[in-house]
Amino acid sequence: MRRALLWLPPLLYMSVIFYLSSQSAPLPALTAHVWDKALHFIEYGTLCILFCRALQGEGLAALRLALVAVVLTSAYGATDEVHQSFVPERNAGADDWLADTTGGAAAATLFSTALRLRRPLRRSLPDR
Repeated sequence: MRRALLWLPPLLYMSVIFYLSSQSAPLPALTAHVWDKALHFIEYGTLCILFCRALQGEGLAALRLALVAVVLTSAYGATDEVHQSFVPERNAGADDWLADTTGGAAAATLFSTALRLRRPLRRSLPDR
């Protein structure tokens, strides 16, 4: 049950991405005013954080979970670009995939750095 709770958030978020990618013009009020690469960066950075959280629960060390999370995020970004190539008025682009992967890498770096900085602090606190 615990594992399902760890993996449910990234799976649900991936389904939201899939749904939005299926739309010819998703969130037009937002996409008209925000650079699409920034949206990709944030969207896939968030997915990567959810992957990091799930992988942390699986017991992976900070560096390993960051690497695995970036690979999963990048792979999903690639499949999303292929999916978009079949949606009317949408196109696939390597530049979008690069923004996805870069957002994931930035998020994984922040997550793993926070983990490494937090752990020594816990060890130095006295037991009660």
